Amino acid sequence: MSDRRSSDMTRRQALEIMTTAAVGAVVPSSSFAQTRAFTKGAVIRTLLNDYAPEDLAGGATLFHEHMSLATDFNDKFRAAAAAVRAAQGLPPVAGRGGGPPAAPPGPDPMRDVELMAEELRTAKRDGVACIVDGGHPDMGRDLAFVRQASMKSGVPVVAGCGFYSQPFYPKDISTMSEDRIVQALIKQADDETAGAFGEIGSWDEMTIDERKVFRAIGKAHGATNLPIFTHTGIPGKAAIEQLNILEDAGVNPNRVAIGHLGNLVDANVYVHKTICRRGAFVAFDRQGGNGDAQQVPMVMALIEAGFGDRLLFSSDASRGYSRTLTVFVPKLKAAGINDDVLNTIMVDNPRRFLAFVPKRPRKR
Repeated sequence: MSDRRSSDMTRRQALEIMTTAAVGAVVPSSSFAQTRAFTKGAVIRTLLNDYAPEDLAGGATLFHEHMSLATDFNDKFRAAAAAVRAAQGLPPVAGRGGGPPAAPPGPDPMRDVELMAEELRTAKRDGVACIVDGGHPDMGRDLAFVRQASMKSGVPVVAGCGFYSQPFYPKDISTMSEDRIVQALIKQADDETAGAFGEIGSWDEMTIDERKVFRAIGKAHGATNLPIFTHTGIPGKAAIEQLNILEDAGVNPNRVAIGHLGNLVDANVYVHKTICRRGAFVAFDRQGGNGDAQQVPMVMALIEAGFGDRLLFSSDASRGYSRTLTVFVPKLKAAGINDDVLNTIMVDNPRRFLAFVPKRPRKR
């Protein structure tokens, strides 16, 4: 006679097994036996719930994606990037100019919540346990849309918040004091149930306003404890300056991820190593495409230098939320990275980065 308990497996247990099996095809489930210690009271704050970091150990977390952007975001980004490079006497960047990819032909998931929910369900089947949406109001994000997609798909979504970069700032940023910007950031974090400040951006030559916003982000972090992830231009010259400003404002570098550093192509990964040594995370967040060929050797160099615990991967909405796992990670395995290191990068590192002890109560 069979054990009745074995036939009474809950749907949740079944889904957990399926999720672990799915991500295990890329990062074997044996790696999940490792446990990580988190500060008492630390949470990962998603739109719908606060999770203990241990609750999201069954799959990968993508720390920088987008589910909702204004319809004119890409055009505005490309125009701004071209203007900045022209002012610096540099040629235009080929392709999409360093911004998110254009929507493919046909229905756009960012305009159809059912399509977006299916995108998230696909990512979940491929082993994704949690996704961070790096948008905020000046990028045209519809937070209600993102929340609905999370509810429909069952995928936890962390909302970023903040101000993006000079061409996208509200008109009054230039006249606002630093302290007023700090208060605006704290209010936005509270009202939007944010789990991070990000993406917080600058071009390679930071403007006066961008420096002011970065200082304000550092102070708002002090009032909230929210982690911070950034946007750098191409090739990423502002990476060190961004970290300097945040650290000078009192931010521990281990609460910071400097973004888009896969664009900073350097076989010696000098800037990348410098950031790692200072304790911040280095973000490779545009995976799953032609750029992988230049990023794989840099990732390998950082891992060989002992910085596997400082790396974060994501795709920045590059043609599907699974591509980091299904396209980029297999290339790293083929290059010789072992399963334990991949598990550290995809499962452990983003939870360590996102987990924080709240200084302010959750509003909803």
